[in-house]
Amino acid sequence: MADPSSLRDSTQIVLPWDALDGLRCELESEFMVTVHDEGHAARIIGSPVVIKEVNEFLVRNGISLP
Repeated sequence: MADPSSLRDSTQIVLPWDALDGLRCELESEFMVTVHDEGHAARIIGSPVVIKEVNEFLVRNGISLP
């Protein structure tokens, strides 16, 4: 059986809100994702394929991910 934490890692990205400054609208219009407000953080949720594409998009825009 799959480990739940590995499934979460492939379906979401958690970032500080300020990391998405100026990119949130483009992110939501270009990709089929949900951006959930976690207070101090933004949780980007999508399918594993879309999350991989979002990861590449964020890196291209200078946001380094762990």
